[in-house]
Amino acid sequence: MAEEAEGMDRFDMDGDFEGGQFGRDGEFYYRSRRERAPQTRDDAIYGVFAEGDSDYDSEDDDGSRRRGRRKRRRDGGGEPDLTKPVQFVSTGKFMPTQEPEAEPDKRPGLGRAAAAAAKEEETEEEEQDDEGDTEMLPTMFGRIREGARARREEKEREREKAARRRQAAGMGAGEPAAALGSLEANSKVAKMMAMMGYKKGMGLGKNEQGITAPVETTLRPKNAGLGSVEGFKEPKPMTSKENLPAPAPPPTSGKKEKRWSKKASTKKAPVLTKNELLAMRAEQEQEEEPAVVQKVIDMRGPQARVLTDLKGLNEEQEMEANDVPMPELQYNVRLLVDEAKADVLRLNGQLRREQEKVASLVREKEKVAKQEALQKHQLQVMERIAETLERVRVDDTAGMLTLDGLLQTFHGLKVQFEEEFKMCSIAWIACRYAHPLLIRIFQGWQPLQDPKFGLDVMKKWKDLLQGDQPYDFSDGSASMTPYVQLVSEVILPAVRISGTNSWEAREPEPMLNFLELWDNKKLLPPVLLQSILEHVIMPKLSAAVDSWDPRRESVPIHVWVHPWLPMLRERIETLCHSIRYKLSTVLHVWQAHDASAYAVLSPWKDVFDSASWEDLIVRYIIPKLRLALQEFQINPANQKLDQFNWVMLWASAIPVHLMVHMLEVDFFSKWQQVLYHWLCSPNPDFNEIMNWYKGWKGLFPPELLANERIRMLLTAGLDMMNQAAEGLEVVQPGARENVGYLRATEKRQFDAAQQAYHAAPGAAMADLSFKESIQAYAMEQGLLFMPRVGKFYNGMPVYEFGTVSICIDSVKRLLYAQLQEGIERWSAVTLTQLMEMNRMGRSR
Repeated sequence: MAEEAEGMDRFDMDGDFEGGQFGRDGEFYYRSRRERAPQTRDDAIYGVFAEGDSDYDSEDDDGSRRRGRRKRRRDGGGEPDLTKPVQFVSTGKFMPTQEPEAEPDKRPGLGRAAAAAAKEEETEEEEQDDEGDTEMLPTMFGRIREGARARREEKEREREKAARRRQAAGMGAGEPAAALGSLEANSKVAKMMAMMGYKKGMGLGKNEQGITAPVETTLRPKNAGLGSVEGFKEPKPMTSKENLPAPAPPPTSGKKEKRWSKKASTKKAPVLTKNELLAMRAEQEQEEEPAVVQKVIDMRGPQARVLTDLKGLNEEQEMEANDVPMPELQYNVRLLVDEAKADVLRLNGQLRREQEKVASLVREKEKVAKQEALQKHQLQVMERIAETLERVRVDDTAGMLTLDGLLQTFHGLKVQFEEEFKMCSIAWIACRYAHPLLIRIFQGWQPLQDPKFGLDVMKKWKDLLQGDQPYDFSDGSASMTPYVQLVSEVILPAVRISGTNSWEAREPEPMLNFLELWDNKKLLPPVLLQSILEHVIMPKLSAAVDSWDPRRESVPIHVWVHPWLPMLRERIETLCHSIRYKLSTVLHVWQAHDASAYAVLSPWKDVFDSASWEDLIVRYIIPKLRLALQEFQINPANQKLDQFNWVMLWASAIPVHLMVHMLEVDFFSKWQQVLYHWLCSPNPDFNEIMNWYKGWKGLFPPELLANERIRMLLTAGLDMMNQAAEGLEVVQPGARENVGYLRATEKRQFDAAQQAYHAAPGAAMADLSFKESIQAYAMEQGLLFMPRVGKFYNGMPVYEFGTVSICIDSVKRLLYAQLQEGIERWSAVTLTQLMEMNRMGRSR
C-alpha cells in the first residue's frame, strides 16, 4: 500500500516538476517547476468541456518530446554532460568579403521536403537557443519575458481555437478558410444569398460588377441631423482610384515573432527634431477646424477609456494586440517622449509670446519716438511764439506798438502756426493788445453821421481773430469769441450813446443805414445786433408810439414803424397792441366818407394777426359802411356813386366773406329790385339796360369779381334781362330761390323732427338741442319755422316763428323776439309770450 501511495504521489508530481526524483530519504528533489499554461476565458467558462484542450495539451506535449528527442539526437543522445567545458563548433574558413557557403545536406536520401524539414528543424533549434538565452537574463527581465511569452501563447491558443470552431461550423473539406466577418463565414447569410441567386466568387449587382467604394460612416456633430451644419465640412467622396482595393499584405507565417532575438527586425518610431515637431504642430493647428467635441468610450481593453481624439487609436490597439514586451518600460519611455514634446511646445509658445512682446515693444517705442519728435517740434514752436509775444510786450511797454504792426505780427503767427494759434487762444492775446489802440482810433466817432468809418480796420481784425468760422456766442460773455468781445467794447458803446441821445424814432433812416451797412458786411455780430434792438431801438419806438396821436399828426405811424419789421420780427407785437388801441380810440367817431382812415389802417392788414384785424374791421369799419350802403340810392336816371365808392375803397382791406355778405344784403337786393322794375316797365330800352349792367359790373374790383357769390348775383340780373328780351315773365328777384330753399329746408327739418318725436317723444325732446326744441314746438303748434336769409342779430342768425322774427342764443338758452317789424328792438321772451305775439300778428 505504501508503494502504491508513493507511486501515486510520484505520478502526480511528475507532471508538475521537471528533473524530479525521490531520494533515499523519501524526499522529492527537482530541477525546475513545470510551467502550466495560464487559464483562458474558455477554460474559465467551459472547464473540462472546453474544446481542443486535450488536443492542444497533447500537441504541446508531443512537440516538447519531439524537440527533446531532436536535441538529444543532435547531442548524440542521452542527457547532456554538464561537467564538460563549453565547446564551439567551427563553421569553416571564409573571407570577410564573401558569404559563407552553405554545406550540403550530408544526410542521404533527403529531397526538397527533407531539406525543408531540416530547415524548419534548424529554425526550431534556434528558437530553443534563444529561449535558452533568455534564461540567462537577470531575474526581473526574465520575469517580464516569461509574462510576455505566457500572454502571447494564450492569445495564440485563443486564435487557434476560434479558427477550429469556424472550420467545424461551416467549412467543407478542401475549402479555404473564410475571413472573419465575410459572407462565407456566416452560414445563414450565405444560404439566404444563395436562395436569392448569388453565386460564390461572383460580385453583387445586376451585372455582377460588385461595389467599388465601400459604404463609409461619417461622424457628425451632436444633434446635427442630416442638414447642413455651419463649420462642418462633409468628407469628399473617394475617387475611383481611391476605391481600388489596397494590395493584400504578404501572408504572415505562423511562427513566433522573435522580439528578443538579435536577428529580429524591430520597427522603430521615426525620430523627430525640434523643427519638425513644431512644423507638424503648426500644420495641425492650421488643419484643425472648430467642431463639436464628442466623447467616445473605448471599452475594448481591460479598462474603459474616455477619448476625445480617435487619432492613433488603431495603432495603440495593434500594439496591444501584438503584445509589445516590457509595456511598463515602453510606457515610461513614451511618457518621457510626450513630456519632452510638451516641453518643446511650451518653450516654443513662450518664445513666440516673447517675440510678440518684443515686436509690441518695438512698435510702442516707435510710437513714443514719434510723440517725442512731435512734442519737441511743438516745444520749438511754443518757444518761437513766446519770443514773438515777448517782443510785442516790450514794444507795448515802451509805447512803440502800432495797430498795423500788431496786426502784421499776429497775422504772421497765424499763417506759420495755425493750429497752435487756435489751440493756445492767441487771438485773445491779440485782442488784449488791440483794444486800447482801437479805442484811440474810434474816439469821438459818430456812427449815425459817418457809418462807414472803421469798416476796413474792423474787417482786417475780424479776419485775424475769427476768419470764416461761424459766430459762437451765447448770452454769457464767457463764451464770446475774441472779435465779439472787441466789437462789444469798441463799437457798441458809441452806437448806444448816439442812439440814446441823438436819434429820433420818427426818423429811422440814420440808425437803419448804420445797422444794415455793418450787418451786410458781417462785421456786426448777431448777439450785438439783438442787444442794440433790445436796449436802443425798442425803447425809443415804444415811447414814440405812446406819444403818437393819429388825430393831430399828419405822418402815418406805419411810415416810421414798418421799416423796422424785418429786424424786429416778433418784438413788433408789443407795439401792435398799443397801435390797435390808439386806432380804436379814433375809429369809433370815424365816418365812411373819411378816406384817411383807410390810409392809416390798411398798411397794418398784414402786420396784425388775422383775428385781431377781423375784429377791428367788424367793430369799427363794417357798421359805418353798411350805413352808407343803406343810404345809397340806385337811380338809373341820375346815379350818384359816392357811397358806393366809399365802400369799394375798403374792398382790399376787408376780408372777402365779410365784404360779400355786406354787398349781398345791402346792395344787390336794391340793385335787383331796380332792374326788375325797369324790365317790367312798358317798352324798356334793352341797350340802355345792357350798358347800365356793364357799368355796374365794371365798378367791382377784381378780387370781388373772382368770388362765386358775386358772380351768381350778377348772373341773376343777366337772367332777368334775358327773360325780358325773350318776352317771358320776369321772376321777381330772390323769390324762386328763397321759396325753393325754404321749402326744402322746412321739409327736411320737419321729417327729421317727426321721426325723432314719434320714435321716442320724451327721449327726443331730451336729446334735442335748444334750437331743435324751438323748431319742434313750432311744428306742434302748426307754425312756420325757417331762417331769414342774410338777417343777423348780434352775430346770431334770425328765424321766422310764424309772423315773428326770433333769434336763438343756444349758449345762454335764451329766446329773443323782435318787438316791432322794421325797428331794431329785441327782447328776451318765453314761448307763451311768443305764441301771444303770433296771435296778435294774425289778428292785425
